[in-house]
Amino acid sequence: QVQLVESGGGVVQAGGSLRLSCAASGRTFATYAMGWFRQAPGKEREFVAYISWSGDSTRYADSVKGRFTISRDNAKNTVYLQMNSLKPEDTAVYYCARESAPYSWTWYGQPPQNRFGSWGQGTQVTVSS
Repeated sequence: QVQLVESGGGVVQAGGSLRLSCAASGRTFATYAMGWFRQAPGKEREFVAYISWSGDSTRYADSVKGRFTISRDNAKNTVYLQMNSLKPEDTAVYYCARESAPYSWTWYGQPPQNRFGSWGQGTQVTVSS
C-alpha cells in the first residue's frame, strides 16, 4: 500500500504563495496520475488539480486556474502544488491522492474522487485577509 505524505501547508496572507509537496512511497510512482483535492470547514471535499503519470497533461478546477500549478518529479517520487495569489476562500485542508490504477487518466472534466484509491493525511492551508 502506497503512503502519501503532504507537507508545506501553513498560514499566509491573502496574495501570498505556498508550495505544497506530496511524497509517495514505493517504486511505481511514475506510473500513476496524481491529484490534489481540498476540503474547507463545513464543505465537501473538492477537486483542485490533476497531473498525468508523465507530467505531460494537467487539469485544474476553474477556481484555481491561472493561480495554482501542479507538477511532479518522478525521480523524487513527489508531486507539488504551487499556489500563488492566494485568497481567503482557498483556506482548506489539502490532500494529495493517487489514482487506483497505473496509466489511468480521466480524459474529460474533473476526475471523480472514487478513481483515487490512496490518500494522504492532508495539510492545512490558512489564508488570512
